[in-house]
Amino acid sequence: MAESPQRVRLIFAALMLVLLLASLDQTIVSTALPTIVGDLGGLNHLSWVVTAYLLTATVSGPLYGKFGDVYGRKLVLQVAIVIFLVGSALCGLAQGMVELIAFRALQGLGAGGLIVVTLAVVGDIIPPRERGRYQGYFGAVFGVSTVIGPLLGGFFVDNLSWRWIFYVNLPIGLAALAVIAVAFRVQAEHRRHAMDYLGAALLAADLTAIVLFTSLGGTTWAWGSWEILSLLAASIVLLLAFVFVERRADEPVLPLSLFRNRTFASTSAVGFIVGFALFGAVTFLPLYLQITKGSSATRSGLELTPLVGGLLVTSILSGNLITRWGRYRPFPIAGTALMAVGLFLLSRLHVDTPTWEALGGAAVLGLGLGMVMQVLVLAVQNSVDPRNMGVATSGSTLFRQIGGSIGVAVFGTIFANRLQVELASRLSANARLPQTNDPAAIRALPPPVRSVYEQAFAVALHPVFLTAAGIALLAFALTWLIPDTPLRDTAAAMPEVPPGTEPG
Repeated sequence: MAESPQRVRLIFAALMLVLLLASLDQTIVSTALPTIVGDLGGLNHLSWVVTAYLLTATVSGPLYGKFGDVYGRKLVLQVAIVIFLVGSALCGLAQGMVELIAFRALQGLGAGGLIVVTLAVVGDIIPPRERGRYQGYFGAVFGVSTVIGPLLGGFFVDNLSWRWIFYVNLPIGLAALAVIAVAFRVQAEHRRHAMDYLGAALLAADLTAIVLFTSLGGTTWAWGSWEILSLLAASIVLLLAFVFVERRADEPVLPLSLFRNRTFASTSAVGFIVGFALFGAVTFLPLYLQITKGSSATRSGLELTPLVGGLLVTSILSGNLITRWGRYRPFPIAGTALMAVGLFLLSRLHVDTPTWEALGGAAVLGLGLGMVMQVLVLAVQNSVDPRNMGVATSGSTLFRQIGGSIGVAVFGTIFANRLQVELASRLSANARLPQTNDPAAIRALPPPVRSVYEQAFAVALHPVFLTAAGIALLAFALTWLIPDTPLRDTAAAMPEVPPGTEPG
């Protein structure tokens, strides 16, 4: 698709706004949850405000990828933005917790398309050789939103209302929608389509079972409960059924031939492991700062700035170097190595560790992360036929999301078990302890008990970060399997190649 440089920059600015909306809403609500519960009630359903959004966003991503390939990405992206904005407006108007959860699910249904289709649109309008620079800026958007999300949420709660964390999406989204409608021109394509609705339904059901298993296991339901075991069994059965159907579908929603593409297979595995290590481990860093250092929620968010700063630097720098050199393989190799080093440094944290040491480890982790996440998407887009750009992009991001969801669950279990052991060895059986990791409840403990709890908490984090470092090393080993394919200088469709054959 040929676009003038000015039009490309205008479209890209709109896409960055769209991506900012989707990534912000993954974190902006966290700070406001206590206030929302105080206003709407429904404490028992609190986790579903986050889970509903995560669930529908994850499930819908691969479907948007396929719809974009079949019906055109401009229309599909516009539909996703409209769904997201309608969901945002309804969330702001919610009068009860059940309503809010339902509207968050609708919002997530739109958000699932924002990230996937946005990344695929970049693949349509920008040649792979130039794409590294643009993908670097996208990585920067992800990083910035991680920090400013909770900060914005806290600002709106303190100065306006929690409802504004949803209303703020409307003017930004409408502006992006207008620019895309005017500036983004698509070539008309006329061909008959045979959508794989059965495969789409099975994939959605399987992803639903996986997300519910990882989100609710160990919290709402015990890991050994019949509900969790049923979800695990259902996810396995649905996966087998999905593979059976996809092998016979005319236009599969996630073509199995992609897994014979060495670049797609290797980057998907690396993305899964990176998501597992990153999202699972970084969840606990703000808790460490709040509980052992006494940082407020807002301050702990600000203290993650070194992590985001490192990500910004290497994301933009690696993107520009990829554009200059036309090669991408060295960056995920170096990035996963740095991630492993950063996570190892975090595994050495104690109660009396200076804050600057913790932030230094986070900065190293961010430096590594900026070299990996968007580069994996770039590698996949360079290796597949543009007719499969959407499903390949959605598949790449899907594995990272699922890895993160499973990582949070696994590391949560490791931490909880180690914390229980540490407390049992340090405190008497009748010591009064909070039933959650709420920093306010821990600060209310008697000083001697609080001191012991803080020590146990810090020690319980060691296996979490150490395990994450080991998993990052596994990702480092897998990055050497990524083919070093030269980046193409055009965004035009490449000739048909047998499945699994790398373009050169």
